[in-house]
Amino acid sequence: MWFGISCRRNSLRNSSTCSYPRLTEIGAWRQETLVGKLDWRNPNYVEVYDGKRHGGFYTQDDIREIVAYAAARYVNIVPEIEMPGHAQAAIAAYPELGNTGEQLSPRTKWGICENVFSADEATIIFLQNVLAEVLDLFPSPFIHVGGDECPKVQWKASPAAQARMKELGLVNEEELQSYFIRRMDQFLTAHGRRLIGWDEILEGGLAPGATVMSWRGEAGGIAAARAKHDVVMAPNIYTYFDYYQAEDKDAEPLAIGGYVPLEKAYNYNPIPADLTDGEAKHVLGTQAQLWTEYIPNPKHLEYMAYPRACAHAEVAWTPLAGKDFADFQARLGAHLERLAILDVNYRRT
Repeated sequence: MWFGISCRRNSLRNSSTCSYPRLTEIGAWRQETLVGKLDWRNPNYVEVYDGKRHGGFYTQDDIREIVAYAAARYVNIVPEIEMPGHAQAAIAAYPELGNTGEQLSPRTKWGICENVFSADEATIIFLQNVLAEVLDLFPSPFIHVGGDECPKVQWKASPAAQARMKELGLVNEEELQSYFIRRMDQFLTAHGRRLIGWDEILEGGLAPGATVMSWRGEAGGIAAARAKHDVVMAPNIYTYFDYYQAEDKDAEPLAIGGYVPLEKAYNYNPIPADLTDGEAKHVLGTQAQLWTEYIPNPKHLEYMAYPRACAHAEVAWTPLAGKDFADFQARLGAHLERLAILDVNYRRT
């Protein structure tokens, strides 16, 4: 059973690759960071920045050490190299990877961005070269390529992208993204690995070997399982641990939004009732997400992760008929004592 915790930042920005040094020299550093939460719905909102340079990256030796540490504890680390969206840091390092040729800087605030990779052959080769170096560092059978939150604005406006679509006989930009992901699927399959991506990779047609991680609810995962593709269930309303843990948000550390209390995290069932037994076999398991945009240090991360990670473990490992939240709470006490001894900053329930 797949049981995962994801703490993604921008993967290209945080991976040291010797073939493309500007990824770490340029893409790994932003000049400042937005203070507080981005509130784009508020017409009176004024963005305030801290004026401090931020950044850093893992060296390849760092990655080898982390992978070995995890493997000794029977943990598999799945790297995510985000594409074709969430790409501005890489495009800032190598402008030719984008659609406009504009010299960009790494973003200083979070969220969806229109600066996405081009679908040119040279860009695809670049990303496959990056993946080749990733394969040398990570023995994981699964390699995550993201595929989420990719605006199509630049592709629609780009003569090169439109010419590419015409050349390939594609009807729309969703099919162009599907082509992009299929190329990565072919590359990873040829190297004995499996592609996994967020549920947006369903749009425009799913790559033959792809596994789907369903985060926008369960619909994507259900559709993929019915098409005989493997699935990891990760719906945001149950498994996003960067969401608040209490309704009184002012009493909690800053978070992106949402509300996932401990009981809700515990009560999630990753096997949708809509699936037949044969379809349900394609559900590999479940994964919790802990994005770190508003998490500045390890203690804050621990507070957001625990004890919800304990609940999520039982979501993956305990048969539905054996789950009981009151029983879980009773057993949790002993585990919280262990966390306290380990100086883990868990949230008191």
